[in-house]
Amino acid sequence: MALELTDTNFEQEVLKSDKYVLVDFWAEWCGPCRMVGPIVEELASEYGEQAVSGKVNVDENHGVAAQFGIRNIPTLLIFKNGEVVDKQVGVAPKNVLEGKLKAQM
Repeated sequence: MALELTDTNFEQEVLKSDKYVLVDFWAEWCGPCRMVGPIVEELASEYGEQAVSGKVNVDENHGVAAQFGIRNIPTLLIFKNGEVVDKQVGVAPKNVLEGKLKAQM
């Protein structure tokens, strides 16, 4: 299951993680976000040992969204050692997101 990431726990769960972290920036009202959400959950289940998956509600966590310049949602960022190593803006099928994650491993 994907972690709920907030302004409060983002640094600990993402920036200080020793695993790859896939972060989904989303909002309740965003239709495309609802399409990506289940894919993020699947990746969380399938790659739980190698990577962490988390979701940031941009309406509730303005600080993190601003810190990473999130202007469009859904935006997915892949982090390693606290740095963004890949990015996907907009809806993408599972194989694309999985390929981006695998390419970093």
